[in-house]
Amino acid sequence: MHMKEIRFNANTDKHDFEFKTKHLKQFLLEGHKVKASVTYRGRMITHLEIGKKLMDEVISRLLEVGKLESPPKMEGRMLVAFLVPDKNKIRIYKDRISKTEEEKS
Repeated sequence: MHMKEIRFNANTDKHDFEFKTKHLKQFLLEGHKVKASVTYRGRMITHLEIGKKLMDEVISRLLEVGKLESPPKMEGRMLVAFLVPDKNKIRIYKDRISKTEEEKS
């Protein structure tokens, strides 16, 4: 198990957000521990709620294949959360994916 990290910016665009969360989910499916971090630059640090909202969205998307190891916390100018793969959730997720693929064909 390796630690994989993806960094978000407090004003990350929708496409970039979806792309990065897709990679985080893939890392969890491969069995890696994941560190998601939101970086604040300059005066963005005064608007912590923007990054908090982004982090909550990231966590909600990743909870279907992983579990939260430590809740989001500030480390300097970064909001950081750690997730670990949950074997039961991964099995259920893969079963659901295979059923939808069988229905399509």
